[in-house]
Amino acid sequence: MGNTYKLILKILGAIIAIALILLFVIHYNTKAHSPEDTVSYSGKNLEMEVFYNRPYKKDREIFGGLVPFNKVWRTGANEATTFVTNKDILVDGSLLRAGKYTLWTIPMDYSWKVMFNSKMYPWGINLDKEAYRDPVFDSLVLEAPVMKTNPPVEQFTIYFEQEGEFIDLILSWDKTLIKIPIKQPEAPKGTSV
Repeated sequence: MGNTYKLILKILGAIIAIALILLFVIHYNTKAHSPEDTVSYSGKNLEMEVFYNRPYKKDREIFGGLVPFNKVWRTGANEATTFVTNKDILVDGSLLRAGKYTLWTIPMDYSWKVMFNSKMYPWGINLDKEAYRDPVFDSLVLEAPVMKTNPPVEQFTIYFEQEGEFIDLILSWDKTLIKIPIKQPEAPKGTSV
Protein backbone atom coordinates (compact mmCIF):
# COMPACT_ATOMS: atom_id res chain seq x y z
CA MET A 1 0.00 0.00 0.00
CA GLY A 2 2.89 2.38 0.80
CA ASN A 3 4.49 1.98 -2.65
CA THR A 4 1.16 2.50 -4.42
CA TYR A 5 0.57 5.68 -2.42
CA LYS A 6 4.06 6.99 -3.31
CA LEU A 7 3.49 6.19 -6.99
CA ILE A 8 0.17 8.08 -6.97
CA LEU A 9 1.84 11.09 -5.33
CA LYS A 10 4.64 11.04 -7.95
CA ILE A 11 2.11 10.90 -10.79
CA LEU A 12 0.07 13.75 -9.28
CA GLY A 13 3.24 15.78 -8.77
CA ALA A 14 4.23 15.23 -12.41
CA ILE A 15 0.75 16.24 -13.62
CA ILE A 16 0.84 19.42 -11.54
CA ALA A 17 4.34 20.28 -12.80
CA ILE A 18 3.27 19.77 -16.44
CA ALA A 19 0.14 21.87 -15.88
CA LEU A 20 2.19 24.72 -14.40
CA ILE A 21 4.65 24.60 -17.29
CA LEU A 22 1.77 24.70 -19.80
CA LEU A 23 0.17 27.66 -18.01
CA PHE A 24 3.50 29.53 -18.09
CA VAL A 25 3.97 28.81 -21.81
CA ILE A 26 0.40 29.89 -22.66
CA HIS A 27 0.75 33.05 -20.56
CA TYR A 28 4.10 33.93 -22.17
CA ASN A 29 2.79 33.18 -25.66
CA THR A 30 -0.34 35.36 -25.33
CA LYS A 31 1.67 38.24 -23.81
CA ALA A 32 4.15 38.03 -26.71
CA HIS A 33 1.34 38.49 -29.24
CA SER A 34 -0.53 41.13 -27.21
CA PRO A 35 2.00 42.82 -24.92
CA GLU A 36 1.01 44.64 -21.74
CA ASP A 37 1.16 48.41 -21.58
CA THR A 38 0.38 51.11 -19.04
CA VAL A 39 -0.45 54.68 -19.99
CA SER A 40 -0.85 57.49 -17.51
CA TYR A 41 -1.84 61.11 -17.15
CA SER A 42 -0.64 63.45 -14.42
CA GLY A 43 -1.57 67.11 -13.94
CA LYS A 44 -3.28 69.49 -11.49
CA ASN A 45 -3.24 66.85 -8.70
CA LEU A 46 -5.04 64.41 -11.01
CA GLU A 47 -3.47 61.07 -11.81
CA MET A 48 -5.05 58.52 -14.12
CA GLU A 49 -3.68 55.21 -15.35
CA VAL A 50 -4.83 52.57 -17.81
CA PHE A 51 -3.38 49.04 -17.87
CA TYR A 52 -4.20 46.97 -20.95
CA ASN A 53 -2.92 44.40 -23.45
CA ARG A 54 -2.23 45.49 -27.03
CA PRO A 55 -3.18 43.03 -29.79
CA TYR A 56 -2.07 43.54 -33.41
CA LYS A 57 -4.28 43.83 -36.50
CA LYS A 58 -2.28 41.31 -38.61
CA ASP A 59 -4.35 41.83 -41.79
CA ARG A 60 -7.58 40.92 -39.95
CA GLU A 61 -10.88 42.75 -40.03
CA ILE A 62 -11.08 44.03 -36.44
CA PHE A 63 -14.42 45.65 -35.60
CA GLY A 64 -17.32 43.63 -36.91
CA GLY A 65 -14.90 40.71 -37.42
CA LEU A 66 -12.38 39.70 -34.73
CA VAL A 67 -14.20 41.97 -32.26
CA PRO A 68 -17.92 41.52 -33.00
CA PHE A 69 -20.29 44.45 -33.11
CA ASN A 70 -22.89 44.77 -30.33
CA LYS A 71 -21.06 42.44 -27.91
CA VAL A 72 -19.16 43.35 -24.76
CA TRP A 73 -15.39 43.51 -25.38
CA ARG A 74 -12.74 43.47 -22.65
CA THR A 75 -11.10 46.42 -24.49
CA GLY A 76 -7.83 44.73 -25.28
CA ALA A 77 -6.53 41.17 -25.08
CA ASN A 78 -5.76 38.59 -22.40
CA GLU A 79 -7.33 40.24 -19.35
CA ALA A 80 -9.73 43.02 -18.49
CA THR A 81 -8.40 46.53 -19.04
CA THR A 82 -8.21 48.62 -15.85
CA PHE A 83 -8.65 52.36 -15.33
CA VAL A 84 -7.54 54.14 -12.13
CA THR A 85 -8.16 57.73 -11.05
CA ASN A 86 -6.98 59.29 -7.80
CA LYS A 87 -9.66 62.02 -7.91
CA ASP A 88 -13.35 62.21 -8.77
CA ILE A 89 -13.67 63.11 -12.46
CA LEU A 90 -16.36 64.01 -14.98
CA VAL A 91 -16.37 61.51 -17.84
CA ASP A 92 -18.39 62.93 -20.73
CA GLY A 93 -20.13 65.11 -18.13
CA SER A 94 -20.99 62.29 -15.68
CA LEU A 95 -19.34 61.86 -12.29
CA LEU A 96 -16.94 58.94 -11.81
CA ARG A 97 -15.64 58.61 -8.26
CA ALA A 98 -11.93 58.14 -7.52
CA GLY A 99 -11.00 54.47 -7.63
CA LYS A 100 -10.05 51.50 -9.77
CA TYR A 101 -12.36 50.21 -12.50
CA THR A 102 -12.37 47.66 -15.28
CA LEU A 103 -13.02 49.27 -18.66
CA TRP A 104 -15.41 47.49 -21.03
CA THR A 105 -16.76 48.54 -24.41
CA ILE A 106 -19.46 47.50 -26.87
CA PRO A 107 -18.23 48.43 -30.36
CA MET A 108 -20.94 49.37 -32.84
CA ASP A 109 -20.86 50.80 -36.37
CA TYR A 110 -21.24 54.48 -35.49
CA SER A 111 -20.71 54.62 -31.73
CA TRP A 112 -19.37 52.59 -28.80
CA LYS A 113 -20.82 52.05 -25.37
CA VAL A 114 -18.15 52.47 -22.70
CA MET A 115 -18.58 51.00 -19.22
CA PHE A 116 -16.52 51.70 -16.10
CA ASN A 117 -17.14 48.71 -13.84
CA SER A 118 -16.16 48.72 -10.15
CA LYS A 119 -15.47 44.97 -9.97
CA MET A 120 -12.08 43.41 -10.73
CA TYR A 121 -12.13 40.17 -12.73
CA PRO A 122 -9.54 37.37 -12.82
CA TRP A 123 -9.50 37.35 -16.64
CA GLY A 124 -11.25 39.24 -19.39
CA ILE A 125 -13.34 36.36 -20.68
CA ASN A 126 -14.71 33.04 -19.48
CA LEU A 127 -14.15 29.62 -21.10
CA ASP A 128 -16.98 30.32 -23.56
CA LYS A 129 -15.09 33.48 -24.67
CA GLU A 130 -17.80 35.74 -23.24
CA ALA A 131 -16.92 38.86 -21.28
CA TYR A 132 -16.73 38.37 -17.50
CA ARG A 133 -18.31 41.80 -16.86
CA ASP A 134 -21.25 41.87 -14.46
CA PRO A 135 -23.36 44.95 -15.39
CA VAL A 136 -24.62 45.23 -11.79
CA PHE A 137 -21.21 46.74 -10.98
CA ASP A 138 -21.22 49.35 -13.79
CA SER A 139 -20.47 52.68 -12.15
CA LEU A 140 -20.81 54.64 -15.38
CA VAL A 141 -22.06 53.84 -18.88
CA LEU A 142 -21.71 56.30 -21.76
CA GLU A 143 -21.73 56.33 -25.53
CA ALA A 144 -18.97 57.79 -27.71
CA PRO A 145 -19.10 58.42 -31.46
CA VAL A 146 -16.78 56.49 -33.79
CA MET A 147 -14.21 58.46 -35.77
CA LYS A 148 -12.36 56.94 -38.70
CA THR A 149 -8.55 56.86 -38.91
CA ASN A 150 -6.40 56.84 -42.00
CA PRO A 151 -4.01 55.08 -42.21
CA PRO A 152 -5.22 52.15 -40.07
CA VAL A 153 -3.64 51.66 -36.62
CA GLU A 154 -1.81 48.29 -36.53
CA GLN A 155 -1.68 47.78 -32.76
CA PHE A 156 -4.52 48.54 -30.34
CA THR A 157 -3.59 51.76 -28.59
CA ILE A 158 -4.97 53.68 -25.60
CA TYR A 159 -3.58 57.09 -24.69
CA PHE A 160 -4.43 60.39 -23.01
CA GLU A 161 -4.44 63.67 -24.93
CA GLN A 162 -4.88 67.12 -23.37
CA GLU A 163 -7.35 69.31 -25.28
CA GLY A 164 -8.04 72.58 -23.46
CA GLU A 165 -9.74 71.84 -20.14
CA PHE A 166 -10.44 68.24 -21.22
CA ILE A 167 -8.19 65.22 -21.09
CA ASP A 168 -9.36 62.84 -23.80
CA LEU A 169 -9.02 59.11 -23.18
CA ILE A 170 -8.47 57.79 -26.71
CA LEU A 171 -8.93 54.21 -27.90
CA SER A 172 -7.71 53.48 -31.42
CA TRP A 173 -7.27 50.36 -33.55
CA ASP A 174 -7.56 49.53 -37.22
CA LYS A 175 -9.68 52.31 -38.81
CA THR A 176 -11.54 53.25 -35.61
CA LEU A 177 -10.91 55.86 -32.93
CA ILE A 178 -13.09 56.96 -30.02
CA LYS A 179 -12.52 59.87 -27.64
CA ILE A 180 -13.83 59.91 -24.10
CA PRO A 181 -13.69 63.47 -22.69
CA ILE A 182 -12.60 63.73 -19.05
CA LYS A 183 -12.23 66.74 -16.78
CA GLN A 184 -12.03 67.50 -13.10
CA PRO A 185 -15.23 68.81 -11.50
CA GLU A 186 -15.09 72.45 -10.57
CA ALA A 187 -14.41 73.01 -6.92
CA PRO A 188 -16.93 75.03 -4.91
CA LYS A 189 -15.92 78.68 -4.62
CA GLY A 190 -13.35 79.24 -1.92
CA THR A 191 -11.90 75.70 -2.15
CA SER A 192 -9.22 74.16 -4.32
CA VAL A 193 -9.22 70.90 -6.23
